[in-house]
Amino acid sequence: MGIDFLPDKPIYQQLIDRITGDIIRGTVKSGEKLPSVREYAVEAGVNANTMQRVYKELEQMEITETKRGQGSFVTENEEKIFMLRNEMKEQLVTSFLQSVEALGFTTSEMIQHLQERGEKDD
Repeated sequence: MGIDFLPDKPIYQQLIDRITGDIIRGTVKSGEKLPSVREYAVEAGVNANTMQRVYKELEQMEITETKRGQGSFVTENEEKIFMLRNEMKEQLVTSFLQSVEALGFTTSEMIQHLQERGEKDD
């Protein structure tokens, strides 16, 4: 199957973003077992070493924990998941604002447009 990766960002980082996004959305639940490194590597269409790096990074970020002989599991620490959600939100907002400011839009202008768009969607 495989995943379409962006050329301007390391694959392992894109996989970390994908897994953390799944956790934030609730697609992958707190305490849930992740696929094995090999299974996920095959699914994503990447080398098992890349997937091993992803799992290692997630564990260092305390998003997952490895239980010897059982596999990797999403943390059950809801506060950590809440913090992860807020960090991602901040990164997205910062990136968005940098992009719109580079194009000459003001923050106020964008907030107004987003509010108008939100009203249309309701």
